[in-house]
Amino acid sequence: MINRKAVPKTGPLVILSNHNNALMDALLIATSAGRFSYFLTRASVFKNPKFKTFLKSLNMLPVYRVRDGWSSIQENNAIFEYCRELLHNGKVVALFPEGNHNIKRTVRPLSKGFTRIIFETLNTYPDTNLKIIPIGLNYEQADAFADSVSMIIGDSLQAKAFVTDNRNQDILGLKETVTETIKTFTTHIPVETYDSHLETLQQLEVDFLNPKAVNKCLNSNFEDCSFQTRRRPKTVKQVFKILMLLALFVPYLVWRFIVKPKIKEIEFVATFRFAIVISLVPVWIVLIAFILAVCFGEIAAFYYVLFTLATSLLAVKL
Repeated sequence: MINRKAVPKTGPLVILSNHNNALMDALLIATSAGRFSYFLTRASVFKNPKFKTFLKSLNMLPVYRVRDGWSSIQENNAIFEYCRELLHNGKVVALFPEGNHNIKRTVRPLSKGFTRIIFETLNTYPDTNLKIIPIGLNYEQADAFADSVSMIIGDSLQAKAFVTDNRNQDILGLKETVTETIKTFTTHIPVETYDSHLETLQQLEVDFLNPKAVNKCLNSNFEDCSFQTRRRPKTVKQVFKILMLLALFVPYLVWRFIVKPKIKEIEFVATFRFAIVISLVPVWIVLIAFILAVCFGEIAAFYYVLFTLATSLLAVKL
């Protein structure tokens, strides 16, 4: 993580980030930004009652879009009013202004919903010292296991600096500033050349965790690509991955043949895999450890747990 010290420790704050990897983006910000945050999330993911309860427990608030139906759009008024009150009370509201998630390495046009929250907060509570923090999330390969990610945090922006007598210009100015800032913090491949440029970058084996170098390469039309390629011990990593899967073969089979085939959007692969890891995997480890302890003694159970944790750590970190 780069520039974490830029996040104010107190006071009202709006966090704005690109959105590539569904719930994983929110979890990364929640655990790394250093502030207790409320997240605005597209309303469609709240349709499942059980998932809705889980999301609300994470302080996620539904935001409705036109595709959710014109009648539901009015429900955003209450959500935005709640956000204004949160900010007035010095809380943090985090959102993904692209409006949806997409695994592609490009910054999509920002919706103006976040500008509405910011300007309405300042209009209702003009003395609020509201700050804005832009963030860029960069995944090495968002749907892969195990993936790596870098988080680049920008310096805080004073929301009041964007307020003039022309609200339309204020909105455009804020959107442009946030867009250009996030583009420097994450790899931005233009839509019109996306496939060809992505293929070239992959051939060059660029480090997508270093967007500054990647964007420099792109902006120079691949003439200035003087960056160091990250080398990893792939064979050794694969060995530990196989050992980990042997130790966790039942959770892996559940993931591979039951859960993963039902995932319709690639952006949710990491989210559901994470759900398996924090739910089924601990249960499996405790169960096997208990069986080993009963049949072969506590030492056997201890070595199984140690082996599982060690191989999992090495499979992820190498």
